[in-house]
Amino acid sequence: QAAEGVRLLAVATARRPARTRAYTPADERGLTFRGFVAFHDAPADTAHDAVRALAARGVEVKVLTGDDPATAARVCRDLDIAPADVTTGERIKDLTDEKLGELAARTTVFARCTPEDKARVVTALRAQGRTTGYLGDGVNDLPALRAADVGVCPHDGVDVARESADVVLAGKDLRAVEHAVVAGRHSSANIASYLRITLSSNLGNVIAMLVAALLLPFLPMLPAQVLVQNLCFDGAQLALAHDRPDPAALRRPTVLRPRSFLRSITGIGALGALADLATFAVLALCLPGALDLSDEAAFHGGWFTENLLTQALVMLLLRTGRRAAEGRAPGPVRWAATGLAVIGILLPLTPVGPWLGMTGLPVTYYLLLAVVLGLYAAALRRFGGGVSSSRRSLPSGLSSRS
Repeated sequence: QAAEGVRLLAVATARRPARTRAYTPADERGLTFRGFVAFHDAPADTAHDAVRALAARGVEVKVLTGDDPATAARVCRDLDIAPADVTTGERIKDLTDEKLGELAARTTVFARCTPEDKARVVTALRAQGRTTGYLGDGVNDLPALRAADVGVCPHDGVDVARESADVVLAGKDLRAVEHAVVAGRHSSANIASYLRITLSSNLGNVIAMLVAALLLPFLPMLPAQVLVQNLCFDGAQLALAHDRPDPAALRRPTVLRPRSFLRSITGIGALGALADLATFAVLALCLPGALDLSDEAAFHGGWFTENLLTQALVMLLLRTGRRAAEGRAPGPVRWAATGLAVIGILLPLTPVGPWLGMTGLPVTYYLLLAVVLGLYAAALRRFGGGVSSSRRSLPSGLSSRS
């Protein structure tokens, strides 16, 4: 039974005369054995569901406990965690930090750990580039809570553990940890979408603006037009905060690797600049005076429309997890992009257009612009792949009581 993680106490009885003074070991004679009382450390009610949900999110769970190896293994089996070989604290005392990191990467359960042992394991995992969360509720968990990237304490943990933790669970439901992981990945995916969309779009506009400034005898875009365009684009991007990335994009954390991210936004920005230059050619074809002082307002109107339409396409095609999301009912991003496109087409045609220095254009321009936008969208689909890249599994330490 002990090998199965059950703690046993033998129970025996004897009849003794009642007395006021204390009983002593001398009274432990002539006992009649009655049987055993078995004690089993039961996990929290929601622990099994929490571990399963974390595993589905690519989070690897490791158990660091001061309990007996058999007890730790029994708790793991109750939670459907394969304990494999249980490592004890005595084994890791003489290991270097590098060797401990290699051992921790392939070990699920550490038993008979001192508080310092727990902190060393957490630190070793972090040294391997893993993001580590530690869940603990006792005084012996303090070093590990402080060593982890994120320390989590249940609401009924001791006072010093709650004070040292980064996150304190308000209820007994351990699935809140998985909910927090999903919320974090959701936020980081939307932030990555925003950065990718904004930086690439602005870079393309800057390149086109510099080229246009060299080619045209007038300002490529008036300050008021730039302000209106930016207000429309920034307002539409507020919808990204309410976007729901595809579940596949939430299975791993979103990581922006600086070098690949810079290459990506540079390439997409260059595509945007090419679309702008192609628009200049369309304007020159449809309105021969659009590139000189004779039809400055037409140029401003045409480029304003193209800018907002390309920005709407960028919002739709460059957000995280958009491939699976495209088949769903229209969401906030789609509505925002549609509104942005409608403003880009109609604003130069309204009475506000001339006030901003813009005029409408012939139907031929819009037909040719549709061809340019179609090619631009195809290029974005081809070269503007997803932004998320997965790191190694994210291990999380769980105390045995949790």
